[in-house]
Amino acid sequence: MLSDMIFRILITDDTHPTLADRLRMAGFDVVVDPSHDYDSLLSVVNDFDAIVVRSKIAIDRNFLDHVHRLKCIGRVGAGMETIDVAYAESLGICCVNSPEGNRDAVGEHAMGLLLALFDRISHADAEVRQGVWHREANRGREVKGCTVGIIGFGNMGASFAKRLSGFDCEIIAYDKYKKAGFAPDYVREVSLQSLQQSADVLSLHVSLTTETYHLVDADFLSKFAKPVALINTSRGAVVDTPALAAALKSGSVSGAALDVIEYENMAKDGLNIDGLTPDFQYLLQSDRTVITPHVAGWTVESKNKLADVLADKIIQTFNQYRCADCR
Repeated sequence: MLSDMIFRILITDDTHPTLADRLRMAGFDVVVDPSHDYDSLLSVVNDFDAIVVRSKIAIDRNFLDHVHRLKCIGRVGAGMETIDVAYAESLGICCVNSPEGNRDAVGEHAMGLLLALFDRISHADAEVRQGVWHREANRGREVKGCTVGIIGFGNMGASFAKRLSGFDCEIIAYDKYKKAGFAPDYVREVSLQSLQQSADVLSLHVSLTTETYHLVDADFLSKFAKPVALINTSRGAVVDTPALAAALKSGSVSGAALDVIEYENMAKDGLNIDGLTPDFQYLLQSDRTVITPHVAGWTVESKNKLADVLADKIIQTFNQYRCADCR
């Protein structure tokens, strides 16, 4: 009987112990082995009913064509671009992630990036550490009175908007996939064209898909009516780096705060050294950029919450199987 089955779950990456503990308490047989790569995971996947991954292993069509037992793929975090979700679901495999677990962290970090950019905090700090005391050159700018445009109003975009709501700025949002009425009363829903006409700040909170790859390119940036400050805490490849460098040089982008870059090697958790182009070198050297190493959602608290949220979703998924013969 399905209700008597003990389901096996393999956790393939470093996660908070809460995840394994909660799954074991719920009656699962849990194996934690972060050493797996693509080939080794493929060799053992059919011993398990679920796997938990991050982004170092791509769960592609070839991988999925070799599985016959798998019922669930769990992603610690938000991004699902390394999983062929549509194909997995066509095979009856449920795919779950946990963006609710780090949305607070991302919202706070995006706010921090905006303040660091406007107040030149990183640049001024570096100067003072070298004995340089330039006050006028580091005169900042206030968020109050600005129009902040958010593209993508899911967990992360909504979290950033909530943090912005106390800064007396106008918050506008565009989300192609949401129906009218998606935003709270302190956010004005607008078209993409209206956002480009009004925004002083653009913050990106979209998934990486074929549609959003290099969404922010030269043509996109040319449509802003005034110089815009760009914040990206989504995925690096949403922004075309040469286009951003050119826009910074021309002044059509006033500054950029990036937690993600398109030269990140997510499989090895580092930079793709071969991809560090002159355009990216320009971003590194500019005093109008702030760059952090993909840590927006990477807090002490979020590590625990990500595990908790994913545990809830996996347990709920398998409760459907356990109760299948009770209906």
